[in-house]
Amino acid sequence: MRQYIVDAFTDKLFHGNQAAVCVLDKWLPEELMMNITRENNFSETAFAVKSNDGYDLRWFTPGGEINLCGHATLATAFVLFNYYEKNADNITFHTMSGDLFIHRQQDEIVMDFPAYRLNETPVTEQMTKATGHTPVRAFIDRDLMLVYEDEQIIREMSPDFDEMIQLDGGGVGVTAPGKEYDCVSRFFTSKDKINEDPVTGSAHCMIAPYWAEQLGKKEIHAYQASERGGKLECRIQADRVVIIGKAVLYSVSELFV
Repeated sequence: MRQYIVDAFTDKLFHGNQAAVCVLDKWLPEELMMNITRENNFSETAFAVKSNDGYDLRWFTPGGEINLCGHATLATAFVLFNYYEKNADNITFHTMSGDLFIHRQQDEIVMDFPAYRLNETPVTEQMTKATGHTPVRAFIDRDLMLVYEDEQIIREMSPDFDEMIQLDGGGVGVTAPGKEYDCVSRFFTSKDKINEDPVTGSAHCMIAPYWAEQLGKKEIHAYQASERGGKLECRIQADRVVIIGKAVLYSVSELFV
């Protein structure tokens, strides 16, 4: 079985976020997909199967299947546009989060995602213990989002992951206003067996709507300040978030499974 490894939300190798992509003729047993994911040990491995009007798409972390992943969707679209659907400019992915509409725009990929809700929740002592800093606001949906006043806090944050795993939500996004960008963020996913996700599209389904509301803007230029780093262009359209990014191929391999 062929597998592609793609760096997403970047146009430079060894930056952005790695995802493994397997395009299948039919679904593999779930145990095998989990074993492949754990062997890769990336934050996500994506599996896609062609359907009548698009592709069925699933995402797995080393900790289990998740319901939405931005960078692995970008990586899968990159693989399909370049190797399987060379004449197509649009792909529909059928997923646990509904249909995702993907468009190729020159060397960029435009993805239409559902926006998360901004359910404000009280700031707690546990949030401070986990991150080392007290957030000014906190919000919860699938993930927890903590807002800080200074991007330097985000860039220099050294979380206590034993404490962070006690927090509500699947992952923990931390964000602050940026100087060069509208916002700067990081995303921690210790519950999925990966402490920090380098660049996270799904987290910006929450981060981008928040900063759009705060800044009075429809378009948000975002930077995820992990060690690898990545840029995301986000556009708010009602209850959807359009996320635009680039990707680059790292490898193509054969899996003997």
